[in-house]
Amino acid sequence: MSENKILAKVNGKEIKQSDLDFLLQSLGPQRAMQFHSEEGRKQLVDELIHQELFYIDALESNIGEDEEFVAELENAKINLLKQYAIRKLLQSVKVETEEVAKYYEENKDRFKTEEAVQASHILVETKEQAEDVAKEIGEGLDFAEAAEKYSKCPSKGNGGDLGEFTKGKMVPEFEEVAFVLPVGEISEPFSTQFGFHIVKVTNKTEGSQKSLEESKAEIARMLLMKKQQEAYVAKTDELKEKNSVEVL
Repeated sequence: MSENKILAKVNGKEIKQSDLDFLLQSLGPQRAMQFHSEEGRKQLVDELIHQELFYIDALESNIGEDEEFVAELENAKINLLKQYAIRKLLQSVKVETEEVAKYYEENKDRFKTEEAVQASHILVETKEQAEDVAKEIGEGLDFAEAAEKYSKCPSKGNGGDLGEFTKGKMVPEFEEVAFVLPVGEISEPFSTQFGFHIVKVTNKTEGSQKSLEESKAEIARMLLMKKQQEAYVAKTDELKEKNSVEVL
């Protein structure tokens, strides 16, 4: 643990590195970046000194007895107590290991990785055009160059690359070819409602089942959120029964 260095003293009251760290954190990431220098650090230490001086002056001036301050303090106390009560309730909610394992066993399908294919294609209007393009590719024309030159699909700008997709994302006729074609091979021309395609599969990811060990953190988070929501609703229902509530 790093040393909590004393940075300054005001009437003997120590201002420490932890005070500076807390002030930096309260500023938020973007604003805090402005003070990540020796000069910025000095400005913040000065600000902590100034705050301590104002606190001393407030005590000496009995500002704490001002009616407006007393009311403000009471409101702050009420709001803080509300948030503390809610936080205490939510922190009391726990998820047991057995609950995680039970959820996994009952919902294994949710933790499957689907089979996926990455493919490129060339889309043209007619079968004759598709056959001519396929012939050029067979004679040595690069697939990506052919896509850029002939395809009417917007993917032509990426050499025909459609990215990775799972089943159900493309029309059935396209998937029937893409999921069967070996990686690196180029299909014969085939038709869909959009026209005639030539497909090249560039990568395949086999479907797999995630293990309980791989899934338990995700399940625990999900169950915790669910149980916390249930606890919150149950507690509010209980409190409504004990108290008079009117919506006007």
